[in-house]
Amino acid sequence: MDIDLIQISKNNNGSAAVAFMSYTNLSSILHPSLFNQTNDTVKTMMSAVISVTLPRTANQTLTTPVNFTMKHIAEIDPKGTLSCVYWKNTEWVEDGCSLLQTNNSHSVCSCVHLSTFALIMQTEALAGEDSDPVIDVLDTVAVAVGLVFLSLTLLTFALCHRNPRVTNTARINLCISLLLAHLLFLLTQKFLHNIRSQQLLCAVLAGMLHFFFLSAFVWMFIDAALLFISMKNLTKIRSNEKAGLLWKLLVVIGYAVPLFVVGVSAGVVPGGYGSERCWLKTGFLWSFLGPVAFILTANTILFICILIIIISTLTNMKSKSLKIKRPESEHRFIVSVALKTMIQFIILGCSWILGFFTQDSKALEIIFLFLNSQQGTFIFLVYCVLNQEVSHHRFYLSAMAN
Repeated sequence: MDIDLIQISKNNNGSAAVAFMSYTNLSSILHPSLFNQTNDTVKTMMSAVISVTLPRTANQTLTTPVNFTMKHIAEIDPKGTLSCVYWKNTEWVEDGCSLLQTNNSHSVCSCVHLSTFALIMQTEALAGEDSDPVIDVLDTVAVAVGLVFLSLTLLTFALCHRNPRVTNTARINLCISLLLAHLLFLLTQKFLHNIRSQQLLCAVLAGMLHFFFLSAFVWMFIDAALLFISMKNLTKIRSNEKAGLLWKLLVVIGYAVPLFVVGVSAGVVPGGYGSERCWLKTGFLWSFLGPVAFILTANTILFICILIIIISTLTNMKSKSLKIKRPESEHRFIVSVALKTMIQFIILGCSWILGFFTQDSKALEIIFLFLNSQQGTFIFLVYCVLNQEVSHHRFYLSAMAN
């Protein structure tokens, strides 16, 4: 704070004092939405709330404006507008305050009077160019439907535990990670308006989302690797002592790897969590996109290898069926395997690759949202609903390890 206390003291018989206070929790009460300059924007508190008074000073007239340098508590949007405001009765107003200068971390405000001050940023409303109401509704509905089927899948696995296997364990943990990630994401976006102003809570939620989504991707990779092993060897991974040890090892890998990534990321860039969407800040996205890109590449390669094995095996089966004259039943089996193989592409998370290309295409964005919010639906369809339809085919049982 830069205040001309000497001049003020001259107006008060040579004596003057100033009290400066900073409130860390008051911004959640005096919400930035109470700044009503523009109605079609999102308002974000960009600083702590500060208060300045002249105690026991009769003449509080300021001969020169008071300047405040405030540290930003949120990430600046290049398209946003910063406003220096003070609290007047029941709202934030700008009267007598102006923004002198700003950079990525601090802003300087100037006011001609003393009061309770804050820095507020206005950005385009979410229903503007960066968001589509139809896509927002579709996203919410699709995620909710996916959550229902993830819950049904977990319930089915819990009730039908007569022959558990390592692959089922991987899918159970995949469903758990997806369920927690999508549920937390849905709740965070639903109450984003209230959460955004609480920086610590916003950062914690971003860290939890980072962990759960990374965990889901690690389990997708584990599922893809187990499926490839089953396809290549045409053998089941049975629930024996060796499988029990493998199960414990997979659980450690499935949760320790994302925890390690989140821990290192938070240690290297402590302020990387808590963007306007309560997600990772722009320069910190590498801590999520890097591991995800690696896993998607690996899963795509594994899926191509699995597809080659399936095509080769089905070709052999078709030639044998022609010799014994049973083409109809084998044709139905081939169609069933082909359908499940395409669905497996989504279950293994390969469809997340579309996320790198949705920026300029609404159609791709809708397809991306639908496919990846419905992973739980496809898992339920393949491993719960359609599981018994092909149980008499040794090839498919070996391929899917059911």
